Amino acid sequence: MPKLTFYGAAQEVTGSCHLLESKGEYGFLLDCGLHQGGDDIRRIRSEKFKFAPAKLDAVILSHAHLDHSGLLPKLVRQGFAGAIFCAAATVDLLAILLRDAHGLYRRDLDQENLRRARRGQKPVEPSYDERDVDRVLALCVATEYGQRLSLNKSVTLTFHDAGHILGSAIVELIVVEAGKTKTLVFSGDLGNSDSVLMRSPVSLATADLVLMEGTYGNRDHRSMAATIEQFTQILAETWARRGNVLIPSFAVGRTQEILFYLGRLHREGKLDNWRVYLDSPMAIAVTGVYNQWLALLDQADIRELREADRESFQRFLPSLILSQSSEDSMAINKVSSGAIIIAGSGMCTGGRIRHHLKHRVWQERNTLIFIGYQAQGTLGRLIVDGASRIKLYKDEYVVKARVETLGGFSAHAGQSQLMTWYKGFHQRPGLVLVHGELEALQALATRVAEECAIDALIPATGESIVW
Repeated sequence: MPKLTFYGAAQEVTGSCHLLESKGEYGFLLDCGLHQGGDDIRRIRSEKFKFAPAKLDAVILSHAHLDHSGLLPKLVRQGFAGAIFCAAATVDLLAILLRDAHGLYRRDLDQENLRRARRGQKPVEPSYDERDVDRVLALCVATEYGQRLSLNKSVTLTFHDAGHILGSAIVELIVVEAGKTKTLVFSGDLGNSDSVLMRSPVSLATADLVLMEGTYGNRDHRSMAATIEQFTQILAETWARRGNVLIPSFAVGRTQEILFYLGRLHREGKLDNWRVYLDSPMAIAVTGVYNQWLALLDQADIRELREADRESFQRFLPSLILSQSSEDSMAINKVSSGAIIIAGSGMCTGGRIRHHLKHRVWQERNTLIFIGYQAQGTLGRLIVDGASRIKLYKDEYVVKARVETLGGFSAHAGQSQLMTWYKGFHQRPGLVLVHGELEALQALATRVAEECAIDALIPATGESIVW
């Protein structure tokens, strides 16, 4: 019988990693994600595979975000050589995200080894290198939504649009063993159906077991209309204070959506004279990928983008300034007011946003807006939870900037949207809840029990089930 073991994103949000296997006949890894938060070097070194990478037949990747894909280079380094199945657009995004992540990791490792050399200590060996990233990309098998693939004589794979980010997929696996057919559906990250640009997640009708995310299992998002009204008000109030706005943003998905809404505010005459700085080479590159894959996006929502310019977000938002180089980024520090600065990382764990926080988080006239989930242990979570002081580059800074969270921009489905998606299945399949903090998963499980009479499983890391 098929066995499913949960090695990551079990009672936590990041590090998605689940192993489907059967009597040694096959082993398919669903995602191979990195845990987020803390020091990159220590975190990557501490990530240990509880299975033999070389014995895996394939990886089935739900989407490109690093908490789902970030350990693929290390997996390859330790012997994995099978196919990596993913949606076609995901391949393009992986090339950007994995190379950028390696560049940051290598920079931090070089700095750490320089410090160790000065102290007479041995250097830290890299957990992976650029060649491993290249091997990952070479192993990718681009797959279209709805395309049925036979992985072996027992297992068939189909991807469906999850509506989370470009290329995000719901994974449907049909397993035939001993004359019996069973279907496993892994939601990956389900998109917020209110999200502009992305289509709503595909609803499936048949499954024996559903593995579903529950990032926002304990709450619903504010409506998009109310979110945009709040956003517009925050911008107007910050403009009146002659301040600046900092937006930590994920390079994939959130950045493109916030640019779209800023462009819409510009067209409606509600953007004042804000200058919008996209200070992230990776987000700039990803936005180019979104331009190339417009056909996969929500056609109704992007009509105005297409009418403005079929090739460029920048023409849709004329005040947008792309900051590619470090010199471009540092020049933003000289702007005293009227700057909306969008920079990674989305949870403030690294990237250029930390430099902008250093320069502006201690000034009352500025506003810090969070538009995505902030995981436990990240700097973003500390600030959202009300920290009055933070540490950046070994110095302490008081947090006096106004801090706002706009949940309506989330790329994840809220509780009611998750319930609607699950209720689309006939005969109420078994349910396993992952990719959420325990409190959120328990709240979702309670609602499922009340409305569907199903006792959902909330596995711990390392737990296995046979289904």
